[in-house]
Amino acid sequence: MQEATGAMGEENTELRTSGHRLREWIRGRSHRLTTQNQGKDNDMDLGALQNNVNTTLDNLYQGSLEQERARSLPNGNAFPLSKRGDKADVLAGSDMKRSQPLLIHMNRKLKEEEPRASSLPSIPNPFPELCSPSNSPILSSPTAGQGPQREGGSHVVKVFSEDGTCRSVEVTAGATARHVCEMLVQKTHALHDDSWSLVELHQHLALERCLEDHESVVEVQSTWPVGGDCKFFFRKNFAKYELFKSSPQSLFPEVMVSSCLDANKGMSHSELIQNFLNSGSCPEIQGFLHLKEAGRKVWKRFYFSLRRSGLYYSTKGTSKDPRHLQYFADLSESNIYYITQGKKYYGTPTEYSFCIKPYKVRSGTKGLKLFCSEEEQSRTCWMAAFRLFKYGMQLYRNYQQSQSRHSQLAWIGTTPLRSVSDNTLVAMDFSGCTGRVIENPNEALTAALEEAQAWRKKTSHRYSLPTPCQSSPLSTAIHRTQPWFHGRISREDSQRLIIQQGLVDGVFLVRDSQRNPKGFVLSLCHLQKVKHYLILPSEEEGKLYFTMDDGQTRFTDLIQLVEFHQINRGILPCKLRHYCTCVAL
Repeated sequence: MQEATGAMGEENTELRTSGHRLREWIRGRSHRLTTQNQGKDNDMDLGALQNNVNTTLDNLYQGSLEQERARSLPNGNAFPLSKRGDKADVLAGSDMKRSQPLLIHMNRKLKEEEPRASSLPSIPNPFPELCSPSNSPILSSPTAGQGPQREGGSHVVKVFSEDGTCRSVEVTAGATARHVCEMLVQKTHALHDDSWSLVELHQHLALERCLEDHESVVEVQSTWPVGGDCKFFFRKNFAKYELFKSSPQSLFPEVMVSSCLDANKGMSHSELIQNFLNSGSCPEIQGFLHLKEAGRKVWKRFYFSLRRSGLYYSTKGTSKDPRHLQYFADLSESNIYYITQGKKYYGTPTEYSFCIKPYKVRSGTKGLKLFCSEEEQSRTCWMAAFRLFKYGMQLYRNYQQSQSRHSQLAWIGTTPLRSVSDNTLVAMDFSGCTGRVIENPNEALTAALEEAQAWRKKTSHRYSLPTPCQSSPLSTAIHRTQPWFHGRISREDSQRLIIQQGLVDGVFLVRDSQRNPKGFVLSLCHLQKVKHYLILPSEEEGKLYFTMDDGQTRFTDLIQLVEFHQINRGILPCKLRHYCTCVAL
């Protein structure tokens, strides 16, 4: 390394010495020509002289470049070059005419500055992105594709509500559907629970699906066609984690679950499903589905089977022979959607239709795989099986995370947190002038029963007072402030709203009756069907009551009616569990 450095230093010294000799020779030659031709007219060709000098300087510079290339060869062998003295002799023997020293000085200066131009400060470029192809959006290669978004980059997502209002939310590239829902819950001051969801809607295809909590909202939005009518909706979906809450028999009927494996033959149906849910795998689902043939309006009925390797259909009845099973779709590269208006858009035989939409299909119906089941329970079973098949254990992790968040926010609800000091509370008697601690356990139990009985008497007396407030406009209109009351909506709209928010037992809403101007209707979901119960007002001895069973059970207002059936089933097939609600964004 030291020898190479020394050699480079000697070469630089030779270059400076050669340049100094050239300058002295030119000055002397110019002085002699000026002395000989003094007083005479001289028509010199200054352009030819300048070109001759420039050519000589270029030859010198080219020789130095060749020497530098020789030093940079990997094998260490240098090209044969002439010595500096030979170059000086060539210059001395050439026929040079008088020239202006200013032009020679400028060319010499440029020649000396070119080799070390990188070490001098340069003028700042006001458009550096146009000179750097790697960072320029114009000069970058189109084949390289668009790079991944930065993690800290922000994106705008527009979310709609059921009433048509919308809100734009600024999120990062990695924001999940659960994160966006939590932001909207805080902005709208809604009650936080695990049923809030983000729904992807393709209006031109009548398709919608609920995004899983771990899905990236920005990635889903990037798959939409440019200029399309795809939207995000913010609504509740009580059926999102129902497969982990309800009994397995209600979600996976025994007739649709195959237990052909030898390891599962000794298990009951509930144990078999529970084993699949605990392991995060999908059971083998089988059953008849109507399939629409590609490019035709004809629907044909096939026997389908969902296995670990994909979705198959049998070409010969219900046969499961490998010769008769035809591979149909790969669910790992597709999304599953509900069809909201199947009969209108696709001519489905029933209204219980769904669709498999591959990732590569952005717009249009070409490439969609349309199915139709004969009942809602069958469609729900297929949809749940598809979710388990695609996401597996990730669904259960999402459910556990939602439950942990719900337990952390339990202090917001109506159930107070139990303090540590509650374990040290003792029974007290304040009947006398001063309070005393009741040490006898039997006496403490008697005092508690007496106090509870006194509270019951006060409550019953409060509801039985014949005051005119019970029939006042306030008592008959106070239910309009409740989130479960939806005013004057039609029977079809109430069914659509309950279906959108999940066909789970106990989902309900209360609305005005269209036939009876003074009556109301309780719409309730039970066994994946929506039923409607008429609530009529009745007046007795100047008091206004509401009843659903011809006056056998009477309530002072609709709030008392709803609260009663949230605790007791009464004449209903199930208790009221979840109320349908809409928030304004």
